[in-house]
Amino acid sequence: MAQRGEGPDFIEALARGLDVIRAFHADRPRLTLSEVAAATGLARPTARRILLTLEELGYVRTTAAGHELTPRVLELGMAYVGALSLWDIARPHMETLVAATRESSSITQLDGSDVVYLARVAVPKIIALRVEIGTRFPATVTSQGKVLLAALPPERLDEVLALPSRSGVQPWVQHSRPAIDAMLREVNARGWAVADNELAPGIRSVAVPIRDGRGEVRAAMNVTVNSAETTTRTLLEQHLPHLLRAASAISADWALWQSRPQLDLPAAEASPAVAGR
Repeated sequence: MAQRGEGPDFIEALARGLDVIRAFHADRPRLTLSEVAAATGLARPTARRILLTLEELGYVRTTAAGHELTPRVLELGMAYVGALSLWDIARPHMETLVAATRESSSITQLDGSDVVYLARVAVPKIIALRVEIGTRFPATVTSQGKVLLAALPPERLDEVLALPSRSGVQPWVQHSRPAIDAMLREVNARGWAVADNELAPGIRSVAVPIRDGRGEVRAAMNVTVNSAETTTRTLLEQHLPHLLRAASAISADWALWQSRPQLDLPAAEASPAVAGR
């Protein structure tokens, strides 16, 4: 039985209902009224009322052999899982990455010809441009943007690159279309991208893709350093392996999130026994 709360707003009846649900598990998928009462420490009349209530709500069914949970119970967990955002999934891995590299890390997605920042774990270092959630930069001069552009089919890439940036940022470097195509071929070949003082002086970064369960690139994740402090060699030899592990873990968690059961159950009808009470 769950530990009881002590606050003035604690709802004992709700806690008892959760106790009854938790009484069922893989080794005990079907329980009699007496077994539910014994497992929860509840009086039989109380356990019976809770079971009847859960049955009326569709979370429990009653058979000749006893009571058992229905698939509707999964909705209780799916409400949490379904509310997860990419930030919820990525945050612990990003925090581990930043602790290992002592450098900032961000996740972006493509919006037009820009990257937009969705998640960020930063360290207190001075960089040339302010970055926060919702910030957008031209994709072609960022490591994350190169990763995301490289994942596009050719016809879609042409459409994206034809769009003007809405970032309001003038890049330090302007790449020609042939140079962009060459960069993206290289990114596709090696699986990661570098941007070296292209967006603004002093900003150097490496990025890798975050993939979904189908292997499609859904976002890009980077490690950003001050180029006056950290060489490209250090970025690639020391930080890139940590980044690859973090992105792989996020991709795996994202795939699990996508594979969660999708429930669309009809409203439960009261059983004759319940309706006749």
